[in-house]
Amino acid sequence: MVNDVDVLVLGGGISGLASAWWLGREGLHVEVWERDEHIGGKIQTRKAAGYTTERSATLVLNFRHEVDALLRESGLDRAKLPRAAAGNRYVVQGGRMVAVPTRARDLVRSELWSWNAKLRLLTAPLVPRKRRDAESVAEFISRRFGREMFDKAMEPYVAGVLACDPDQAEARAVLPRLTALEDRYGSLALGVFCRILQRKATGRTTESFSFAGGMSTLVATLANRPGVRVLTGTSAVELVPASRGWRVLSADGRSVRAARVVLSTPAGDAARLVRPLESETSRLLDGIRYAPLTVVHIGLRRNDVRHPLDGTGVLFPRSERLSPLGCIWTSALLPERAPEGSALLDCYLGGARQPEAAAWDDARSVDHCLRAMDPLLGIDGTPEMARLDRHAHGLPLYHGRHVARIRAIKAGLAQRPGLHLAANFAGGVSVRDRIVSGRAMAKEIIASLSATSARPQTVFGKRVSGLLTAVGADSAT
Repeated sequence: MVNDVDVLVLGGGISGLASAWWLGREGLHVEVWERDEHIGGKIQTRKAAGYTTERSATLVLNFRHEVDALLRESGLDRAKLPRAAAGNRYVVQGGRMVAVPTRARDLVRSELWSWNAKLRLLTAPLVPRKRRDAESVAEFISRRFGREMFDKAMEPYVAGVLACDPDQAEARAVLPRLTALEDRYGSLALGVFCRILQRKATGRTTESFSFAGGMSTLVATLANRPGVRVLTGTSAVELVPASRGWRVLSADGRSVRAARVVLSTPAGDAARLVRPLESETSRLLDGIRYAPLTVVHIGLRRNDVRHPLDGTGVLFPRSERLSPLGCIWTSALLPERAPEGSALLDCYLGGARQPEAAAWDDARSVDHCLRAMDPLLGIDGTPEMARLDRHAHGLPLYHGRHVARIRAIKAGLAQRPGLHLAANFAGGVSVRDRIVSGRAMAKEIIASLSATSARPQTVFGKRVSGLLTAVGADSAT
């Protein structure tokens, strides 16, 4: 059986679903193929014993108008669950937690850094722009702010939140906004000042939230967009160039003809699909590595935790050996996630720093996290709930010359008109990044379809009229 669609999206994770939602918004007929039996990729909310846990992303941190638009138009803004007021952000130093200063006036009084480090930080605006190609995060932060700032603040963030090795991760890929300030203004201080003025002019603030029902609410809403059809248990095995588009074959014998195909699969799967078409592009895709991650959810009676849990959580620098990457105090941010009188801690193991942790059994993983958190939080009792989520391919590693690699991959795909890329190894791993990237991908596809709309029978005679008007109207938003 042959079905004609405007766009076929391969991969039903947040990248693919966000792309499909934006395309469906413009009236295109979109089909999404997801290999697994559930959609959303690693995003999945689970409820048991009064606790609500997330397999991966817990919150959306947003400062982009594209996300605002999606939430407003989908009705998700009514389901937003704001996190509790921000508290301290801790890192471990010398076996105890120290709050990271979030305001300039607190920097001088902070015990996190030595006086030499504070003075070095104050001179950061005077450091000239002088960066080598593909500079690592470690090199960039050490050059701009000093080694102590890197060791005690940035290293635990990159390793704990992004699962990367900061000595190998490319600064432009991992810290694109920060490096862009240096590129544009030469001075980070001037760049930050200009950004502050821009935020004041637009009135845009950063907000952090989840959804009633958990992050799965976002996934379900994206998948239910009119014009979007989602098929689970369906994976592509071959891409065949065809007149006015592509013919895509699935493992179960399905055949679909599409004007455009969006690759939203893991890098290895995308590499296999394009190998017969573009061998060099396939090789570049195959070179993208992933870090394993284990999320350890621990539920405790609140009276058994002596610490006030007055913050977002704690990160561990690599100098603190035999520790998790970090721990989020989820019930402090979202009290609804734990039963009344209980606390929910989400600890993270693995990443590029400790990939061997992926092989630990459940008992060892939970014990490891409790041993690390006990002296910091004062845990008196035993958990009333413990649940683990394992991701063999947790997060893509933006290591080496990652920006150049992605640029070359996109250039290779451009040799095959109608093939597009929307995946978390290109353009950021956060939910916010995936929604923004999905919008950019949709605009790219709509523009390409509109450019060929004057030709007869270009998109199977479907929904071509009005696309130019839609693109023009959207460009003003």
